[in-house]
Amino acid sequence: CWGYQPTLTLISNTLQTQNIPWTKVLGGLAPDTDEVMPADLQTAIRGYWRKIHALLGTRFNHDFWTNNSPRRATYPACRAILIARCHGLEDEMNQAIQHAYYLHARNPSDNTVLCALADELGLDPTDFEEALNLEETHSALQHELHLARAIGGNSFPSWILEKDGHRTSLPIDYKDPETVITSVLKAFK
Repeated sequence: CWGYQPTLTLISNTLQTQNIPWTKVLGGLAPDTDEVMPADLQTAIRGYWRKIHALLGTRFNHDFWTNNSPRRATYPACRAILIARCHGLEDEMNQAIQHAYYLHARNPSDNTVLCALADELGLDPTDFEEALNLEETHSALQHELHLARAIGGNSFPSWILEKDGHRTSLPIDYKDPETVITSVLKAFK
């Protein structure tokens, strides 16, 4: 979630300094499609961008909507993150995808964009494209999506605290990392 990124960074830094392990799980959002996003959905998402900017100050490059044929397909970007994870570049790929999409009006539903980002991160773009299309990569994403739903990750973002076999969904506050930090630190005292 682009609007949540500053808060996520603060939470991540705190958990790291406290040596509290945490795991990122991809939640997907929209399966593969070559269909252009319907006009009403494009209008709705543009509205979300304006609302997020007004509430959080998050920057968006609205040229995306005129420079691209927007598709509602997030699974390609998720697969790119899975491949980057195998190379220790998960966070870097996530950030590259977000910057490409939200700041540079590049379409992360397009494999060509994802391969170019991989190249920018030092990964071989030909090998990366091959990996994007492997059945193994598609299966790995399906496994991760199933895990996300099984643990209660049904919104983006979600925080699920798991300790001693119990799972608790934590409230999300886009402006204040302390909501999550306090809950996690309390659980690990």
